[in-house]
Amino acid sequence: MPLPKPCDVCLAAVLASASILSGCQTAVQLADQTASAVSPYVKPLVTPYKIDVVQGNVVTREQLAALQIGMPRAQIPSVVGTSLLVSVFHSNRWDYVFSFKRKGGPLESRRVTLWFEADKLARIEADELPSEAEFVAGLRGVRQPGPLPVLEATAEQLGRFPIPASPATADGPNSPGAPKSVLSSYPPLEPPNN
Repeated sequence: MPLPKPCDVCLAAVLASASILSGCQTAVQLADQTASAVSPYVKPLVTPYKIDVVQGNVVTREQLAALQIGMPRAQIPSVVGTSLLVSVFHSNRWDYVFSFKRKGGPLESRRVTLWFEADKLARIEADELPSEAEFVAGLRGVRQPGPLPVLEATAEQLGRFPIPASPATADGPNSPGAPKSVLSSYPPLEPPNN
């Protein structure tokens, strides 16, 4: 039997590769068509988890009410905290910015600006601020937890389970069949002094 020419072998290899690769492309196209047909039904069911993003300084109505015109600049951080933005170009202005982004909800943003003259509070500009109770209630989210389960068993419930009998051995506590105490089951931390 004569050996095939190298050109014939190359031609056979190219034809085999082309047919295999065209089969792969058909499989990819079929998978894409199937995925696009199923996607509208599956996509709402499988979504990535998105966390609530809370950024900035929280300033509540009660904190804003505690500020008074004429207060010294050094006393302000003890009432509303450290300013998030202090501009080098506007040293007489402190900005307190707060933003809250919940999954599927709009971005909530609040801003409080304090203006100073001669290191005294001169003016306050603020958005509508929530009270502390309203703010905490807003952080809890839409879901309210259900009732907590009872974590204590009554005497009746405990009576349903038999009390295990402790294994007693005639040889004493150091016999091989006796349970070891918790203290004797751990090796010493330091080697014994001899």
